[in-house]
Amino acid sequence: MTTTDASTPPPALPGAMPGSAGAAAPSAVLATTVRRRRRAAPDNPDRGALSTADWRRPGVKYSWRGMHFVLLLLLLLWCLGPLLLLGKFAFTPTQDILTHPMSIFPNGATTKNIDQAWNRYHIGQFFMNTVWFALGAWFSQILVATTGGFVLSVLRPRWAKVLNWAVLATLFVPAVVLLIPLYKLIVHPPIGDSLINSFFAVWLPAGASAFNVVLVARFFDSLPREIFEAARVDGAGPFRLFWHIVLPMSKPIIGVVSVFAVIASWKDFLWPFLVLKDDSVKPLSVYLQSMANVDKGTLMAALAISTLIPIAMFLIFQRMFLRGAGLGGAVKG
Repeated sequence: MTTTDASTPPPALPGAMPGSAGAAAPSAVLATTVRRRRRAAPDNPDRGALSTADWRRPGVKYSWRGMHFVLLLLLLLWCLGPLLLLGKFAFTPTQDILTHPMSIFPNGATTKNIDQAWNRYHIGQFFMNTVWFALGAWFSQILVATTGGFVLSVLRPRWAKVLNWAVLATLFVPAVVLLIPLYKLIVHPPIGDSLINSFFAVWLPAGASAFNVVLVARFFDSLPREIFEAARVDGAGPFRLFWHIVLPMSKPIIGVVSVFAVIASWKDFLWPFLVLKDDSVKPLSVYLQSMANVDKGTLMAALAISTLIPIAMFLIFQRMFLRGAGLGGAVKG
């Protein structure tokens, strides 16, 4: 019978370094081994609701794929149906819209609606007013959000916590409560004349978005601090750190804020209705409500034209939007 000397160390566990027997707990070594195997192994196909064996059964396979197809079809109809119907109405005569709204061009398509909306009702002029309105509001919100988030998250002065709580507190104030004091401030600004019928009346208030500042600050919190420290060691000042280090790493969140800013400005009605009364600066959202009694085909064409920019914005920034929606870090791996 073989005996074992008490002084002989136990055999090393898998993954343990030579000469370190007993130095690491067996549970820690086992956990390390499991993590390595998980990283090396491919994704487990049985982690879903159905296992691989279930998917091999014809009844389960075809029933679940059928449900997936029906769900996808319902989502497409729910999301794209109204847009496609609006696009069809833009090229459908008014009589066909009233009598056969769901038919596909029963008496043929027409471009008269687009021509009437563009030339008779000058939708192009109000469309460009809305473009300038949205661009100015976008720049104002991006400027305030990025610089405010940079101060709160990267520079972090002594009073950063107080400022952060002050910004968060403004989120609990209803926007309608601010209408009267803000309108009085626009009518009688501290410097200069009244800003009524001026794009600055909507550009300047648009920048005061606490939500965007908090959103950008939380994204800046996820950026690696070692890069900021290395830039400071190399002699980078606050402006250079902001312009050359932080902004290039913040494209995802800038895309998210851009989509939010442009779409919110494009569909805003109440505040432009109060401060932009002249036709030379009136946006589409304000002008379209005055077209309620015009020909239905022309109205549908005007509404279809007004949706072009939001759709184009999402198609252009969809990758940035989806990347930044999770507010993930800027460095992977």
